[in-house]
Amino acid sequence: MAHVTINQFQNRQYGGVSPFGNLTSYAFPLQTGGNGGALDANFAGPLGAGFVVDLGQLPEGMRLEDASVLVSVGMSPGITGMLGFRYEDRVDDRAVPQDAAYFASAIDLTNPGRKRATGAKLVTLPKPARLILTIQGRGNSKASDIKVLVTGELTGNR
Repeated sequence: MAHVTINQFQNRQYGGVSPFGNLTSYAFPLQTGGNGGALDANFAGPLGAGFVVDLGQLPEGMRLEDASVLVSVGMSPGITGMLGFRYEDRVDDRAVPQDAAYFASAIDLTNPGRKRATGAKLVTLPKPARLILTIQGRGNSKASDIKVLVTGELTGNR
């Protein structure tokens, strides 16, 4: 199984003081080229079934509340995905274990539209994590445009 990392800039950082709390939303783009491979990534080949796509960082202390997958241009027919998180150090936390399907499993990545999280847990990340999308079904062989939005409250480091 290949591991594909999308290059992300630190442009989604929460900043400033707000009287309305620390609710924030991070946007993570995933675009693929004509060969089905992720653009601006460390691997140019087509995304295949079982590939784990690292979309970017989720900060320590973030309470994960919701996620949406916005499919503008879908991947090849028959592709679904799991959306979850993995810790940067890849070591589980007893109270909040890593979960590759935390937000949802079997997300339709083929048909355009907004796909909502289906998970029923509310967790606060005890350490920095990575948002991961695991490709399921079959491989991608076409250009696509997908954005993942993760919403939560930044509660600070523990």
